Amino acid sequence: MRIVLFGATGMVGKGVLKECLDDERVEEVLVIGRRKCGEVHHKLHEILHNNFFDYHLIKEQLVGYDACFFCLGVSSVRKDEPTYSHLTYDLTIAAAETLLKTSPKMTFIYVSAAGADSTERGRSMWARVRGRLENKLLTMPFKAAYIFRPGYIQPMRGVKSRVFLYRIVYAIIGWAYPLFQPLFSKSVTTTVAIGQAMINLADGKEKSHVFEVQAINEASRN
Repeated sequence: MRIVLFGATGMVGKGVLKECLDDERVEEVLVIGRRKCGEVHHKLHEILHNNFFDYHLIKEQLVGYDACFFCLGVSSVRKDEPTYSHLTYDLTIAAAETLLKTSPKMTFIYVSAAGADSTERGRSMWARVRGRLENKLLTMPFKAAYIFRPGYIQPMRGVKSRVFLYRIVYAIIGWAYPLFQPLFSKSVTTTVAIGQAMINLADGKEKSHVFEVQAINEASRN
């Protein structure tokens, strides 16, 4: 299969990329980002692109892909709702609408977050925006669209967060992860599990569309 990947310089996206490059079912990964992802592999192709709201300059290079793994996201900290909505909802939909035109038979998988509000009416601003985005993606006529709602994500295989504070937290927790993971299996996952689950779901045959943590972990083993 041929994959388009957004967010490969982030913790989740980098973890997903590693799984794609190692999986024999994946023949090509096209990474779209503002800077190089730092990996070198014969399967990997990269497009450096600065405007994530407009893809007309590269749309011809986005034809014939089987799935999109959208791992790009921003924090809502110190952002008002219009700004966060623009950088979350508008940015993601711009990519999705382009890919729907260039590769209409693809599966689109979006990494959201635990607590996203599909009613779009809750008190939490970020949850409303994420919920509205999820709802929109699920109405778009892709072959299939899936929403991942991870909670705590443990980075694996040398993957690190770009946020210094998070790197400290992961370093502290990492050694104990094998011990506490069985106790919190319904609320914790890993970058490996997310990547494997995405690859397993890329054929678009799964009937469920929203995957909470436990469902992500189960899908990674199928």
